[in-house]
Amino acid sequence: MTSDETGRVPQRKRADAVRNEKTLLDAAAAIFVTSGVEAPVRDIAAKAGVGTGTIYRHFPTRADLIIAVYRHQIEACAQAGPALLESSASPYLALREWIGLFVDFLVTKHGLAVAFQADNTGFDAMHHYFLDRLLPVAGRLIDAAVAAEEIQPGITPLELMRAVGNLCIGDDPTYNARRMVALLIAGLLQKPPV
Repeated sequence: MTSDETGRVPQRKRADAVRNEKTLLDAAAAIFVTSGVEAPVRDIAAKAGVGTGTIYRHFPTRADLIIAVYRHQIEACAQAGPALLESSASPYLALREWIGLFVDFLVTKHGLAVAFQADNTGFDAMHHYFLDRLLPVAGRLIDAAVAAEEIQPGITPLELMRAVGNLCIGDDPTYNARRMVALLIAGLLQKPPV
């Protein structure tokens, strides 16, 4: 293990502590998707099967929790891409399922600006982390679907991710972002020449 800037060697978390933190982050992400980032901590605790004190012990502030969920979801999306390519019946189906995970992530991400408020450098760092981790995954999924001649060539990972992101913005409670994203993804399918 390497030491940090203070010269101390950081302690590794026990396996059960890592599992507990993952359970908390999964529960918080699910609650944030359905209820927003201002959802009561007691709802997150109930979903995770823990007391609210456990959440505050891991994440002393709501901002800490939101940022941890954001990072957790980026990693989950990044790891899901290759796994979906390996396990799905086709690259297009892997891409479609991955985009569904990305939509869940984007719903949670809308609260990130509140968490950072005046910390633009922190927000910029997270945005770069987001791009560094997810653009290559989206690119690999797109390339595989194009190579299988399932989707039309020519779309870049950034274009697709921006399009999905734009479709996820909506203030009208009747707006169904998932439906709109499904239409976008269906529109990528390779069309036979006329």
